[in-house]
Amino acid sequence: MPTDETTLAAFDATFDAAVAAGGAIDYQLAAPRWQFICHIADTRPVVLHGSGNPAIGRFEPRQPEDTTDFGNRNAVYAASDGLWPMYFAILDRDRHPMTLINSAIRPIGPNGDLGEQRYFFSICDTALAASPWRRGTLYFLPRDTFEPQPAVELNGNRAVILQWASAEPVTPLARIAVGPEEFPLLDRIRGHDRESTFARARAEPEAFPWID
Repeated sequence: MPTDETTLAAFDATFDAAVAAGGAIDYQLAAPRWQFICHIADTRPVVLHGSGNPAIGRFEPRQPEDTTDFGNRNAVYAASDGLWPMYFAILDRDRHPMTLINSAIRPIGPNGDLGEQRYFFSICDTALAASPWRRGTLYFLPRDTFEPQPAVELNGNRAVILQWASAEPVTPLARIAVGPEEFPLLDRIRGHDRESTFARARAEPEAFPWID
């Protein structure tokens, strides 16, 4: 991430101008788009949602299919992170049916301090072989009605999962187009065998991410 004041000021000015003008971000800066997105996620009271739909004017709560108590409820879901929602924005699930295994966490240290983000991105191997990428849209949502997922324990370690949920409809503040070439971890998206992975998940629910 950049630290020079000129770049950070340009990030802030670009976001503020878009919010004031109705939300569409016409990104023209030299810094990579993901750096702008992560800066806003880290410094503003917003959460982010990735989608293939470029024209969502209002997010309505929906019931997802999720194995966790927090994720298995009627809500609008978003992340307090820039990269995790980019992953969802660039996956073309309309043309390529797939299963997803993913997470973005920050480990909690012995003194309660938060470590750096850690990511896991995987889609079923049949979809990965087809390069199921698309251009998508990242939405910046006001955080007011959202609550964060409670801290969890993973293999004896505590961590914060960077997922938030709102039981109320949400109107986005701004949006930006993103493509697979702009996702810095594209070559780190793994492929998994659906049947064997889900068999392992059922047998060992706490063993996420069920890799060899």
